[in-house]
Amino acid sequence: MKDKVVVITGAGGVLCSVIAQAYAAKGAKVAVLDINEAAAGAVADKINASGGIAKAYAVNCLDKSDLIAAHAAITADLGKCDLLVNGAGGNNPKGTASHDYYGDGSDLEGVKTFFDLEADGIDFVFKLNFLATLLTTQVFAPDMIGREGNIINISSMNAFRPLTRIPAYSGAKAAVSNFTQWLAVYFAKSGIRVNAIAPGFFVTNQNKSLLFDKDGNPSERSKKILAGTPMGRFGEAEEILGTLFYLTDNKAASFVTGVVIPIDGGFSAYSGV
Repeated sequence: MKDKVVVITGAGGVLCSVIAQAYAAKGAKVAVLDINEAAAGAVADKINASGGIAKAYAVNCLDKSDLIAAHAAITADLGKCDLLVNGAGGNNPKGTASHDYYGDGSDLEGVKTFFDLEADGIDFVFKLNFLATLLTTQVFAPDMIGREGNIINISSMNAFRPLTRIPAYSGAKAAVSNFTQWLAVYFAKSGIRVNAIAPGFFVTNQNKSLLFDKDGNPSERSKKILAGTPMGRFGEAEEILGTLFYLTDNKAASFVTGVVIPIDGGFSAYSGV
């Protein structure tokens, strides 16, 4: 990755900030993109302080004009994109039900059932996960045509088996996995390989309140997750790096495109019995 240009969206978050630092440590020049300018800046500052090369860009991945402006700035600052990591994504409470099953307290005030999910919340989740991946790829993929480029999308365990309560996020990540395969075929003769990783359960800023109570104890949902994970623990952010390095190695993975690899401690392999 020496002197390669790596563009990472959602790079202010827990997982993608680790990805950014890891590629910088390998000698890449890293463009740190996030809608949160302060978060992106903190990651870039950390990379530069450790002797790497990085620059932060505040970008809304749902605004193509914003992406085009960022692309122009990155090209001028660092060069053409060699690797794109589509890490921007997330969920929204408006697309989340309160319980696993209909009838579990659905008669109580304030409980949100499937019938109460808000269309704007579901629309936002699909846009943030699927449309942001599509638009960012439209803007940066031309840099890689004919240059052995790589695109990595971030899918999820939800794409294999939908989790309870979060139909919008599950459906959106399934779309990301499908889109990964579509792009892999589309770019197969253009020198670009397209793959995805599907992380299982990692503790991030976004899900911390779901997994732990205010005292730091595992929530009931957290206990169910761990019971369904054969390795019996949450993943550490650094544990996604080996798979990423393999997929983006143009020698080791030269014939690999269109795959979605779970990194989940066995969650997707476990039937529960």
